[in-house]
Amino acid sequence: MRRLGTGIGWRPEIADAVERLPGIDWVEVVAENVCPGHLPESLLRLRERGVTVVPHGVSLGLGGADRPDEARLTALAERAEALGSPLVTEHIAFVRAGGPLTASPRLEAGHLLPVPRTRDALDVLCENVRIAQDALPVPLAVENIAALFSWPGEELTEGQFLSELVERTGVRLLIDVANLHTNHVNRGEDPAEALAALPVEAIAYVHVAGGFERDGVWHDSHAHPVPRPVYDILTDLAARTAPPGVLLERDENFPEPAELERELTSIRDAVRTGRERAGADPAPLAAQGSAGGGDAAAPIAKPGARERLAVSQAAVLSSLVAGTPVPEGFDRVRMGVQARALASKRADVVAKVAPELPVILGEGYRAAFLDYARTRPMTAGYRRDALDFAAHLLDSGRPDNPASRRRLREWWLDRSGPAPRSGGRVARTARKVLLRGA
Repeated sequence: MRRLGTGIGWRPEIADAVERLPGIDWVEVVAENVCPGHLPESLLRLRERGVTVVPHGVSLGLGGADRPDEARLTALAERAEALGSPLVTEHIAFVRAGGPLTASPRLEAGHLLPVPRTRDALDVLCENVRIAQDALPVPLAVENIAALFSWPGEELTEGQFLSELVERTGVRLLIDVANLHTNHVNRGEDPAEALAALPVEAIAYVHVAGGFERDGVWHDSHAHPVPRPVYDILTDLAARTAPPGVLLERDENFPEPAELERELTSIRDAVRTGRERAGADPAPLAAQGSAGGGDAAAPIAKPGARERLAVSQAAVLSSLVAGTPVPEGFDRVRMGVQARALASKRADVVAKVAPELPVILGEGYRAAFLDYARTRPMTAGYRRDALDFAAHLLDSGRPDNPASRRRLREWWLDRSGPAPRSGGRVARTARKVLLRGA
């Protein structure tokens, strides 16, 4: 396994700081946020300096009941090739449900949701991973996710689930120690037991991130400092094996570069402490051996496994995003927390992809969107969600202020068609003035 070293998640908001941070060996970029033909200048400069760039996918949904979407796989492969990456990564999660397998409307979570640790889910995941491996030009690594709720009737522990996945597919693992901490707080799972059961030779690299606790629930925010328990889990992992790479994730509330540098130093110290505790070479982030190639024959999900998984995932997602009853056996309080978190994230992302909406609606934007999201699930991504939200408001005669309603209608008309209604300079200027309320 290629040695990566110490890295940080590249984000446009901190691109300049990342370029100046000392000791950065590699960066990870959200695959869906870059275009192969128009890579950001910052990433190009980092590559010219010899910094490795790894694309990290968030929308494939390998843990979902459907087979991986060919277009999404092609896009991920294109980004790996454009960036010259040694591997690509994704998540053990489902992000959508419904559709032909359940003869129900397609639903989008807009977030990573946990798969049940059952034989059906593992069979489907293994087949999906092998499909993805065959479509990608470089090795694939998959990440354990953080979860706010547990599935009833699970048949395997986290360690057993991941171990069998590796054995059957040869896939690499991206171990997020912050997610192990999240699952310890939220689901009572012992991080040490999970680490002890992992096939450590399969680890491609490690994620470290921050979060916060509220009312006994840990939220994996990627917007807060890394807490001590996460560093301790990293040290425990490093005492068991030398990870090929460790990366700091930060997605929001970006601190000053000096604070990022301190967290990177703490990561190096945690790894060094673990290696010294093991009596091994204290040099951090040594290379690993091979994880093997998995079974020669591609795993095939058992008859009916996809359909059974599809029904259960559709019921769960519908309860979270469409207001249907919580399925039997689930913790209703935790499902409520998850539902509110999904709606809040939708509001945040829509505000980013359509920044005019908070301007037009002012302080009423968030309350209006959360009310809309309670019973209207996302079906086709955030840009479509923004348009549907605006159409919903207009259909109901809102906003109350006539000028705001006129500006919202202008915004919706300009973006709901296949192309802007007019590309002329005068028209563009008029629209800008109208949106400002001048």
